[in-house]
Formats: sequence, C-alpha cells, structure tokens
Amino acid sequence: MDIRHLNYFIEVAKHKSFTKASKAMHLSQSTLSKVVKDLEEELNVELIDRSNKNIELTEAGEIVFAEGKAIIESLNDLSVNLYDLMNLKKGKIKIGIPPIIGFLFFPKIIKGFNDLYPDITLKISEDDSKKVKQEVKEGKLDLGVVILPVDEKDFDVVPLVDEELALFVHHSHPLANSQQIEMSELEHEDFILFKQKLINDLILQECARAGFQPKIAYEISEWGFISEMISENLGISICPKPIAKKFDQELIKAVSIVNPKFPWKLGLISKKQKHPSPAVREFIQYVSANAPF
Repeated sequence: MDIRHLNYFIEVAKHKSFTKASKAMHLSQSTLSKVVKDLEEELNVELIDRSNKNIELTEAGEIVFAEGKAIIESLNDLSVNLYDLMNLKKGKIKIGIPPIIGFLFFPKIIKGFNDLYPDITLKISEDDSKKVKQEVKEGKLDLGVVILPVDEKDFDVVPLVDEELALFVHHSHPLANSQQIEMSELEHEDFILFKQKLINDLILQECARAGFQPKIAYEISEWGFISEMISENLGISICPKPIAKKFDQELIKAVSIVNPKFPWKLGLISKKQKHPSPAVREFIQYVSANAPF
C-alpha cells in the first residue's frame, strides 16, 4: 500500500468531498478520485458510498479511515522521534557499573549529563566487572565501567582512572602513622573485605605471595558498612584509594601499599564494531571530558 494513497483517502474522508479535498491538497479532482479508486481495488473493498450526492464512508471505509489516521500519526511520530534522537533530544543508554565505581564517581556524572540531556534515559545496572564485560560483549548493555585491562579485540576502551588500592585502618592502629607498608606486615590482621571477586582475588593472591593466608573476619557488600566497621576498629581493609574521601578521615587513615603496589585502573567500554547511537556517543564524550578523575 502506498502511504500517499492512504493519506489522500483520509483527506477525502475528512472533508467528505472530493472537491474540497482536492483544493486542500492542490490536486486535480480526477487524480484524487483515481487514487481512491486504486486503493479500493488494492484492498478489494468499497470505501466510499457513491450512490448519494454527499460522500459517505462504507463500513470498510470507516475502518480504513480510523486505522489510516493512526498509521499516519505513528509515521509522523516516528519522524519526530528519529529527529529528536539524531539531535540528542531523546534516547536510552544502558550502562553497567560495579558498585564501588557507582558509589565513588557516577552520581555527579549522571546528574551533569541529565542536566544537559533531560530526555535521554540512563538505565543503570550494578554488577561485578566480569558480568558487566560479558553483557557489553553480548550487546545487552551499551556501555560498561570496568576494571582494566580488557581484551581490546572485543572492546573499545576509554581509560578513566589510574589509581591504586590502599590499606585503610582505624586512626589508633599501629600502622596508621606509616607512610607505606608491605603486604607481609598484614599477616596477623583481621581483614574486612568487600564482596567483589576481582578485588578480593587480587588481595588473596598478593597475600599468598607475601607468604600468608589472610584472616578474613568479615565480607561486606556495602562500602558504608565497611567504613563503620573500620571506624569501630574491627579490622583493616584494602580498598581503592579514592574511597578515602568517602570515609571519616578523622577516624580512618589510608596507607599506601608497596611490594607489591596494587594498580586499580578503570575504563569505559563499548562493544567493538557496534555502531553507537548518538546518545551513547555523546555520553562517552561527556564522561571523557567531565569525569572528576
């Protein structure tokens, strides 16, 4: 069905007159009449009762008129929405973020981007770095913020953070006044670990290299809870260094770890060879320019 033919019929039905419709559309009456006739033949139904002087729609004509208007309206909406999308007025971005990263960095980023593009929806899902990578690779997420490195054959990467993990202790702890410590000095400490496999595996690996198995007193999934536990001097924790600004620095001290150093690098990833939407491209540019890292 030619959409123009449907549009011509709708105009005739609205005006209930070939003459008035032809004037409104700047077409000859004969052209308009032929178009409607062609549409009737295509649909194999009579749309207009021509037995009376005044045009009346048949029952089939009423259906085509009602449904045709909805089709035309949908097409108009499609054009408007595509224009809005291409001009960044609308869109949806699905982003995966591990909990620590969301807690530290992303509220300000989301607020700033929403202020610029209020009709672009950011759908945030929290999960561990491994699952975020998998869902970006499968196309379930547009973007992910993950711990680097990743396989750059699969992902385009925008580096965001180049930091380290550090030791966090109560201010009265004997190590609180140290400028730096080695892992071997933590052999007899009670560890409070955050429930994130990649970070925990790294900590356990480096403890093993230092010759001991850590005593894990608690495993906690909320950074605020870890802060409170350290504040009560219930153990030590190894966390990303930037988290220090979220802790009570009068009660909790951050100490650098050497031998080994714990790199903590983050990046914004997208699936390689997937054409990003205008909204996704703009978000990548906004994060690159405005992330407070």
